Amino acid sequence: MSDNIRKLRKTGAWTRKEGQNPEGGLNEKGREAYNREHGANLKRPQPEGGKRRDSFCARMKGMKRKLTSKKTANDPDSRINKSLRAWKC
Repeated sequence: MSDNIRKLRKTGAWTRKEGQNPEGGLNEKGREAYNREHGANLKRPQPEGGKRRDSFCARMKGMKRKLTSKKTANDPDSRINKSLRAWKC
């Protein structure tokens, strides 16, 4: 019985370390798990430019200003700063 409960409580790879890219964002396994669970269509980062990149950078910079503490905003190893670097924002 306890094994069944553990299986039910297991979260998707996108919420765990195995689905997260150490350089920020999600890796392929994390994107696949998120897409499967939410019916979404997450794509790889677009650091070379384009509308997706411009939109992402605008959203994330706003989140960094309003939704993070000063400590997190200035920490180069925070997930948000790693993502912004990966997208070359």
